Amino acid sequence: MAVVMSMGWAGVTPAQYDLVRDAVDWEEVPAAGGQVHVAWFDAQGLRVTDVWTSQQAFEAFMAERLAPAVAKAGITGTPEVSFSPLHRRFVAPGISGAE
Repeated sequence: MAVVMSMGWAGVTPAQYDLVRDAVDWEEVPAAGGQVHVAWFDAQGLRVTDVWTSQQAFEAFMAERLAPAVAKAGITGTPEVSFSPLHRRFVAPGISGAE
């Protein structure tokens, strides 16, 4: 069953996020099981909402690809992560790719 992953990571900056994104290259080499990724920043830091095929798929991506790049970018602390079962997903016609 697909899941929604919500993450908050205090103190992470847009520059650090971009370093990790470039190192992991998930837009060109998508993560196995990753379906949708949305990221933004607020006063506390990074916020992410993803859709994954399973919690295990996200955890494998984190361990194998994301964690090494996070460490290299100098990001510290631990993100707050939660998972919820996906009830419905809608992608508007004509929407695809990264912004």
